Amino acid sequence: MAAGGGGRNVPLGPRDGMRRDGGAEPYWSRPESRVWTLMLLLGTCLLYCARVSVPICAVALSSYFHWDKKQFGVVLSSFFWGYCLTQIIGGHISDQIGGEKVLLLSASAWGLLTVLTPLLTHITSAHLVFMTSSRFLMGLLQGVYFPSLASLLSQRVRESERAFTYSTVGTGSQFGTLLIGGAGSLLLDWYGWESVFYFSGLLTLLWVYCTCKYLLSKKELTIPMNYLTRGLSIPKQTKVPWKQLFRKAPIWAVIIAQLSTASTFFTLLSWLPTFFKETFPESKGWVFNVVPWLVAIPTSLFSGFLSDHLISQGYRTITIRKFMQVIGSGVSSIFALCLGQTSSFCKAIVFASASVGLQTFNHSGISVNVQDLAPSCAGLLFGVANTGGALLGKVISSSFQLTLSRIQPRAFACVSVLCRCHLCVPGWIPD
Repeated sequence: MAAGGGGRNVPLGPRDGMRRDGGAEPYWSRPESRVWTLMLLLGTCLLYCARVSVPICAVALSSYFHWDKKQFGVVLSSFFWGYCLTQIIGGHISDQIGGEKVLLLSASAWGLLTVLTPLLTHITSAHLVFMTSSRFLMGLLQGVYFPSLASLLSQRVRESERAFTYSTVGTGSQFGTLLIGGAGSLLLDWYGWESVFYFSGLLTLLWVYCTCKYLLSKKELTIPMNYLTRGLSIPKQTKVPWKQLFRKAPIWAVIIAQLSTASTFFTLLSWLPTFFKETFPESKGWVFNVVPWLVAIPTSLFSGFLSDHLISQGYRTITIRKFMQVIGSGVSSIFALCLGQTSSFCKAIVFASASVGLQTFNHSGISVNVQDLAPSCAGLLFGVANTGGALLGKVISSSFQLTLSRIQPRAFACVSVLCRCHLCVPGWIPD
């Protein structure tokens, strides 16, 4: 049975129970945990630098390639088509061979793709087709990241420390959006849109090199031959009884909560720059590209600290997970509703900042709740739950009219409020 609020033990996967020194302790030591948390935070930061490069350059790309909103919507939505296809398989592979290997392989590929994108656009005349294909491939490569992260942390971080660790790593999304929003906006003005892609891609490749060189040994970077020969098949002892799994309310609660969380986040992430640029054309890009994500960093860290502190004080894990999810989902959705109805730039910044900031409480709610349910297959379950959010993100980004981009934050905020009333219940997984 799975570990959850009741503290029951979980049958661990084939990697569990082994440390680098060959001992039986599966978790990172405190020094190891600190270093890995910092490096994973940087990895998440660079993931979002690469992901948000296109939305940041939306106006410049549309002008350069003479795209209208419909065409640019196709480019944006192509990312989510790819993103939803690799969530499940990425999580499963991570559960089997280790999330760190999958993270580094995918980061190497998306970093290289980001660097090559501006170069390849100059040797092709089919710019729309190329950029659409490039974003689709980017989605495929980045789709494995968070399921792999969930798998890695569930197997290497103690339950009492997961919320703060995941919240800290999760701030990388805000740091990345903040970095590319600030530095990217300056690079865009000074050197053109190509420089934004070079900046994020080269930094990603540097991160991969440093992680491989200083944190992992050659043995740890090697994928065992038995996994390569076995391919993607799931051995009998690790197969998940899907029929029984999807008859349980906690699993559906995970999926619905993750779907509504991701849909609202992807709405803001994809359309916020365009919303501000066209609704408030005189506003400075660095303001709306930086302020909301700057606010989200301390709120994410605070939510993780508060969650772990309350659990250490004796509060039930499930109660704290629900409390965090109510704030990250319901309260943040209220501000998303307000965002689409204001005509004041200052109020819009406040509403966007509050919505984005409070959404980080999800890191201490649904995101770690998946790890509570089943640490041994957390990557697989996270991938299943996140696939729905990616599909919904595709629908959001494919909308090409600005009026729709203003309506959707309100619409999906309503969905979030309704769907998140029934939250996850840790402590159950079928034998």
